[in-house]
Amino acid sequence: MSDNDRPTNAGILLDLIKSRRSVRRYTAEPIPEATILRLLEAGSWAPSAHNRQPWRFAVLTGPADQERLARAMGARLRADRSADGDDPADIERDVARSFARLTGAPVLIVVCLSRVDLDRYPDARRSHNEWVMAVQSTAMAAQNMLLQAQAEGLAACWVCAPLFVPDLVRQTLGLAEDWEPLGLITLGKPAEERTKMRAPLETKVRFL
Repeated sequence: MSDNDRPTNAGILLDLIKSRRSVRRYTAEPIPEATILRLLEAGSWAPSAHNRQPWRFAVLTGPADQERLARAMGARLRADRSADGDDPADIERDVARSFARLTGAPVLIVVCLSRVDLDRYPDARRSHNEWVMAVQSTAMAAQNMLLQAQAEGLAACWVCAPLFVPDLVRQTLGLAEDWEPLGLITLGKPAEERTKMRAPLETKVRFL
């Protein structure tokens, strides 16, 4: 199908996907609650295994909560890298960069997974696969939110760091015990422009 033959909506969606960037610097302009709710709604319409909708979202819009999370995660990052024997100056630069990213966005959305509604199995193999399916479902919810942010004229970035310290994130934010933090989305009006490249499609695809 040529570009001239594709449906209008398909072209709009593909252009939106291709224009999305991971932006890490934002203006201080607040994001309206209605806009945040549209992002969360977009996330909630992602496909999920067995339609169990395992995603959970914790929304941080206050500087105090963001700073508390950033300081807790920074302290753990410093401890882990110090235990690895890394250069102290490199560690402090890394901690400062992490703190700036988490406190420099008007909104943080911590993306979590809950196993409460997942199927139960007596063996480890199927139990693990059930969890992996829930991770896949939650990741698709996060992607929906990233694309909705792009459609809203906002910038966003997926941050994987909570995956390394899920208990710390949950305890710092006072989340329910069944919420497993997998990552977070920083969100705001862009204060930078970024470009990205993709490898040629034919290097990643095999038609059988």
